[in-house]
Amino acid sequence: MSVLDDIVAGVRIDLAEREERIPFDEIVSAAQSVVPARDPMPHMRAEGISVIAEVKRKSPSKGDLADIPDPTVLASAYTRGGAAAISVLTERRRFNGSLDDLRAVRAAVDTPLLRKDFIVTSYQLHEARAAGADLALLIVAALPQPELERLYAEARGLGLTVLVEVHDEEETRRAVDLGAELIGVNARNLKTLAVDNDTFGRLSALIPDDRVKVAESGITGTADVERFAAEGARVVLVGEALVRDGDPEGAVRAMTAIGRDS
Repeated sequence: MSVLDDIVAGVRIDLAEREERIPFDEIVSAAQSVVPARDPMPHMRAEGISVIAEVKRKSPSKGDLADIPDPTVLASAYTRGGAAAISVLTERRRFNGSLDDLRAVRAAVDTPLLRKDFIVTSYQLHEARAAGADLALLIVAALPQPELERLYAEARGLGLTVLVEVHDEEETRRAVDLGAELIGVNARNLKTLAVDNDTFGRLSALIPDDRVKVAESGITGTADVERFAAEGARVVLVGEALVRDGDPEGAVRAMTAIGRDS
């Protein structure tokens, strides 16, 4: 079993517990009661680099990353720094995240929020909206194409912007054929957790220029952002480097300054 398979198996167990507590029709009703989702795409299509800044306590590859007793403090710093969106990990077992973190951040900032999780069912999409998410992640490697297409259409119907994540050439072709507007290239292999920073440059060439390309993983600072921008990235998703930085606001500001007129 790959790392991704193991994570998804755990996600399904936790999901079954939530579905038992809150029936599907109740979560659908909750999703319909929130304000419409915010659209991050105008910001992400603007000149320069946009940053999706992540609230991330832990990862399967690095273990504990940062003590974040109050995610709203970090999210507020990201917002002041000019983040285009804030990614909030909600997966519990490997990332020590929760939907409570997403709800808390939603109450604290107006910045568009990405629910960062391993979404494999409609229930999770409605959960995301009910908790205040504006974006949802769909990982191509975790979904057969018919399920990917169904969940993508359903997410868009809920008003969610979808970040479609790829790791290799076949997955990239599937994302492009899907019509995904926002495509994330993850340099981390979710089957082995190894990082290859050449992945973005290799796969970026397969993504049409009318799509917004997102570089994910392996970003340690502005030098990496500059490299990925030169290779076609319009957006970078950064977690570890920001949660470990003593000045997350300043770090986001420095990254967003890349490619913009002074």
